[in-house]
Amino acid sequence: MQLPIYQKSEINVATPPPGRADASATGAAATDTLGATIASPTRGQYAVVSLGCPKNLVDTEQMLGRLDADGYRMVDSVEGADFVVVNTCAFIDSARAESMEAIDEMLDLKREGKLRNVVVTGCLAERQQGKLLADRPEIDALVGVFGRNDIVSVVDELYSGLEEQRTVFKPAAVNPLSDGIRSAVTPRHFAYLKISEGCDRLCTFCAIPKMRGKHFSKPIEQIVEEAERLGRSGVRELVVVAQDTTYYGMDRYGEPRLNELLQRLDQVESIDWIRLMYFYPMYIDDALIDTLASAKRIVPYIDMPLQHASDAMLRRMSRKTTRKLQTEIVQKLRQRIDSLVMRTTMITGFPGETEDDFKELMDFVEESQFENLGVFTYSVEEDTPAARLPNRVDPEVANRRRDDLMSLQQKIAFRFNGNRVGGVEDVLIDAAMPEQEGVFIGRTRHEAPDVDGLVYVSQVSEESPVEVGQIRPCEIVASQGYDLAAAAME
Repeated sequence: MQLPIYQKSEINVATPPPGRADASATGAAATDTLGATIASPTRGQYAVVSLGCPKNLVDTEQMLGRLDADGYRMVDSVEGADFVVVNTCAFIDSARAESMEAIDEMLDLKREGKLRNVVVTGCLAERQQGKLLADRPEIDALVGVFGRNDIVSVVDELYSGLEEQRTVFKPAAVNPLSDGIRSAVTPRHFAYLKISEGCDRLCTFCAIPKMRGKHFSKPIEQIVEEAERLGRSGVRELVVVAQDTTYYGMDRYGEPRLNELLQRLDQVESIDWIRLMYFYPMYIDDALIDTLASAKRIVPYIDMPLQHASDAMLRRMSRKTTRKLQTEIVQKLRQRIDSLVMRTTMITGFPGETEDDFKELMDFVEESQFENLGVFTYSVEEDTPAARLPNRVDPEVANRRRDDLMSLQQKIAFRFNGNRVGGVEDVLIDAAMPEQEGVFIGRTRHEAPDVDGLVYVSQVSEESPVEVGQIRPCEIVASQGYDLAAAAME
C-alpha cells in the first residue's frame, strides 16, 4: 500500500458489527458492541455513510447508538434501507468533494425510489447550512455538528409525515457532548476515544474552529468511565483523539491535564493498548513525557501534526512554534521514550512558500526520520486568514513539492520496515483476508488504524489458530514498502 497523501474515505456504507443487526432482526432487545441496550426494531431500517476523521466517526457512532436505542435498525445496504444518514467532512477541497459525491449518490437512489429519506449531518452540514439545502432541495434534513443529539427527533418527524425540510443547528455546547451512547462501526477490538471537542488554535489555514467551535474538554471521570465501558465490551486498543490532544483540560481545569488523564487511563486493566493521536507540540513537558515513557498500556507511538518546518511558513500559519523548538521536542521524545514511532503531516504550497522554505522542510524531515508521514497540498478555505494571503503557489509546484517530500519519506519508511525483518512483534489481528484461508491483516504498536501500513499474518499451525481481536506475537519475515509480512508464533 502507499501512504496516503491525504486521508480520504471511500464512499462505503458502514456495516453493522457482527451480532448487532442479527440480534435486532429477531425482534428481541439486543446489546450493541459498546454496551448500550438496543430497543426492538419497530420504526424502520437505515444505512449510514461516514466520512472524514476518527473524531467524526465517534459522532457517527453516537448518532447510531441513539437511533438503535429508539428502535431503528441499521442494515449494510443502502438499497435495503428506508433512510440513510450521511455524516460529512469539510476539512479540505477533496473532503468536501467526497461528501458532495456521497450526498448526490444517495439522492440518486432516492429519485429511483430505493430510499425514502436522506439526512445529511456533520461538518459540511455545519459549514454550508442553507446553501446545501438550496442547491440540493431533495435533502430531507440537515443536522449540524452540535445538533447530533437530535438525530432521533429529526428521523421521527420524517417518519410522521413531515414534508418540509428540517434543519437542526445549535451553538457549541458549554459542556462537551457525551459519547456514552454509541453503536460501533469499527471492529469490536478497537475504538476511538474522543477526549475533547473544538479547537482554540487559530492556524491561518484551518476552518475547523468555525465548524466545531472552541475547545472544550470532557471531565476526566467521564472519559475514564467511557474507557472502562469500552474495555468491558471487548475493546483491546483505545485510540485517543481530539482536535488538540495536548491542550486537554485547559478550558475545564485552567491548565493542561492530559498527564493526569493518561495516568488514569493507563490503570484501566481491560485495555491492552492506548494510542495517542493529534499531539500539538505545545504543552509537552517532562512530567507528560515521563508518563508516556513509563506507562504499561500507552504504546510508544505519537501522532504530532507539524505542518511545516520553515520559520517563515510557521509564522504565516500561526503555529506558535519554530523549527528549533520542533526539533528539540522530537529529539527529547525519542531520547526519553524507548522504541518511539512518530507520525506527522505536512503542507506544501502554502501561500508564500519559496524553494528555500521547501528545502528547509525537506531537511527537517530527513533529520527527524519520521516513521510515518502524510502530505497535504494547501487547500484554500473560505473565511480563513490564509485565504487572503498574497503570493499563492502554483498548484503544479505544490504538487511537485508534495511528490518530492513523499519520495524522501518513502526511503525513510521503507528502511524502517526493512530493519524490522527478523524481529518478533505483537500484532493486533484486525481481520481475516477474504478468499485467503489462514492469512490475516493486523497492526503492531507502530501502526495506527486506517492511516499507516499493514501486517499480513500467516497462520503457521492449525493447532494454534489466529483469531480476529487477538494480540499475537509474530515473527516479521519480510517487508514490502509500507507493509510487512509475518508468521504467527505458537
